[in-house]
Amino acid sequence: MRKKNGFTLIELLVVIAIIALLMAILMPALNRVKKQAKAVACQSNLHQWAIVFSMYTDQNNGYFLSGLAEGVANVGKYWWMEPLKPYYKDERIRLCPVATKPYNEGGRVPFGAWYVGDDAGSYSPNGWLCNPPATMAALHGRTTEHNWRTVDTKGAGDIPMFLDCAWDDAWPHHTDHPPEYDGEVVESVNNNEMKRFCLNRHDGFINGLFADRSIRKLGLKELWKLKWHRTFDTAGPWTKAGGVQPENWPQWMRRFKDY
Repeated sequence: MRKKNGFTLIELLVVIAIIALLMAILMPALNRVKKQAKAVACQSNLHQWAIVFSMYTDQNNGYFLSGLAEGVANVGKYWWMEPLKPYYKDERIRLCPVATKPYNEGGRVPFGAWYVGDDAGSYSPNGWLCNPPATMAALHGRTTEHNWRTVDTKGAGDIPMFLDCAWDDAWPHHTDHPPEYDGEVVESVNNNEMKRFCLNRHDGFINGLFADRSIRKLGLKELWKLKWHRTFDTAGPWTKAGGVQPENWPQWMRRFKDY
């Protein structure tokens, strides 16, 4: 009878070691590809929102949402979520693919989702686009004199409309301070609300939809260079033009590109 040949223990250990080495080499690459795929899916969601906002503004003479929800519980829900629901069916487009778990279910910033009533999401509109009645001097505690009101305006490609966000809305100012740590979010009105958008969700970037319906990824420090409202200073204290130095940024943001 012929002797049957088989693997020795050493040969098996060598094969296992080679497989483990290949996995160690490939896993980071696979994780990067997975993150990139989710970032692309996030931008795909924003393309859907571009259609939603286009349908809304086209039916309202180019004007943005009024933002009115005074005296109503769950204000964010009623100033933008409910008015826009007739324009889309799949509620999953409210969720960035890397931020789907609501905070009340254990989600954490920047990879968690806010929730308002039964609705959850991880994007938010720029509140300064709101179009309340001209007689209203303030909306939700913020002055309305700076509001854009319409998307049909010069420089629309620099006016943020809908972006990755840790809260259901935000009204940034050029003097807003960056988060001291990734995930610091303020809840109070007119208090560094840029922190709601400044979150490391896509490796130093977030994704954003602009008033001209264009979509692009945004460096976190670039947020202070956008034209959030009519008098927003794009050369403010948190820009290179305004004199900010690398050491002025919180430690976790210093490695990101300056603008």
